[in-house]
Amino acid sequence: MAGTCDGEQPGSAGEHALQETAGTAGRARRFYDDQVLDHLNPKMIEFVRRQEMAFVATSDAYGECDCSFRAGPPGFLAVPDDRTIAYPEYRGNGVLASLGNITENPHVGILIIDFFRDVIGLHVNGTARIVLDADMRARYPELPEPDVPGRRAERWVVVDVEEAYIHCAKHIPLLARLPRERHWGTDDTRRKGGDFFGAAADARTRRRLPGNHPRSV
Repeated sequence: MAGTCDGEQPGSAGEHALQETAGTAGRARRFYDDQVLDHLNPKMIEFVRRQEMAFVATSDAYGECDCSFRAGPPGFLAVPDDRTIAYPEYRGNGVLASLGNITENPHVGILIIDFFRDVIGLHVNGTARIVLDADMRARYPELPEPDVPGRRAERWVVVDVEEAYIHCAKHIPLLARLPRERHWGTDDTRRKGGDFFGAAADARTRRRLPGNHPRSV
């Protein structure tokens, strides 16, 4: 939904044009009026603070998109105030795709879904900045200290909220939470999933083909 606003109406010019073509402008306007906030209300804040996962969409300066999964114990999504949401960036695979996109294009979309209790979702769109963990804790000393090795954030993504609105419940599955040990910060290839999709094996095969030699540096 986030995009170039058309006057005071939320959303992008593209979605507004499609609404006119599809004849849904009136229905969309009711949704904008009733459901789209420019802040997090108390029920949204309570919802965010008890979630354990989120999906984060970013894009680079050219609009090339990436969607990534973030997870942690309840409370890992911090809400310092009703116009700010922040999440930690732990030690990962070193690619830094989401953070790299944010340095080029600060607009982010966060989708938070409760699959286990309320079976509902929340969209949060806004503008992000990257903050080192020490600086984040100096500004927000109430942040919980990690109690598990490997779960210390290196950085935080701090998002200034521009839109917050419900994600329809009707197609969200109700899931059961099962016990599973999480190995935070591990470099163990097997525990990280190994070559589950066979990409490394495919890459090795391609490198062995005639003419597919690595480029010299």
